[in-house]
Amino acid sequence: MTTTLIATRAPARGRRARRAGAGERIAFLTPATVLLGLAFLAPLALLLPQSLTDGSGFSVGAYDRLFSQPVYADVIGNTARIAGLTAMFSLLAGYPLALWISRLGARWKIVAIVAVVLPFWVSILVRTYSWTVLLGKEGIVNVALLRLGVISEPLSLLYTDLGVLIGTVNLLAPFLILPLLATMSGIDSRIGQAAQSLGASPFQAFWRVYFPQTVPTVVSTMFLVFVLGFGFYITPAILGGGRVQMLPTVLANLINTTPDWALASAISVVLLSGAGLIGLVGKLVTRRTT
Repeated sequence: MTTTLIATRAPARGRRARRAGAGERIAFLTPATVLLGLAFLAPLALLLPQSLTDGSGFSVGAYDRLFSQPVYADVIGNTARIAGLTAMFSLLAGYPLALWISRLGARWKIVAIVAVVLPFWVSILVRTYSWTVLLGKEGIVNVALLRLGVISEPLSLLYTDLGVLIGTVNLLAPFLILPLLATMSGIDSRIGQAAQSLGASPFQAFWRVYFPQTVPTVVSTMFLVFVLGFGFYITPAILGGGRVQMLPTVLANLINTTPDWALASAISVVLLSGAGLIGLVGKLVTRRTT
């Protein structure tokens, strides 16, 4: 009888414990959820109504101007191109670097990781302005190239797409390097040795055995860098000098200079929708590669 009583009380205690645990989780999450809703979700919810109104009431004129005027189509295309190139060059520079760091000893690996993370301790504004010193006509890059005899006159690197691309790659590449490094550090190095012992060349062992295990991280981080580049403002505004038009800089001009709140809201809705769509595509692609 005692055994039966204990057996019947055990599930009841388990349910009470689960309810208590759920209550604690709700209590912890509620403040953060309320703060997120008021500070982030509520302003975003106001974008759509703002983009569908003008001085007289409901109107889709902002979207009509956005998609009918060639200047905005050019800006969207230029933004997507620079964001795509940023993701591509971040991968080309970041993958070998992450691979090299993952193969270092424990002590030097810590040093290398600190070197990658260290720029995050400096303001983006300061890091961006430092590139104006490096890329100017009398900057370090041009002076070095002139002294080496590579060029005969200073290159125009500032206020060009190339200057913006260099700055965005420098700022966003760590978002690709660090997740890749975490993935690579978890891959057993012996699988490459096993593949080579079965007759594979070092390249085949890397390309057919090692690289496929990093593909999901490569895909997801490239989409992340693309989305971040699509909405980047500070670097295009400073290194572009107003000559490189991207959606965030146009958006800032519409808010601070014109102002045209309906069109600015329409651009924000397009940016938000595009980021969400890109994130969804990235998630689907990542699932297929796993």
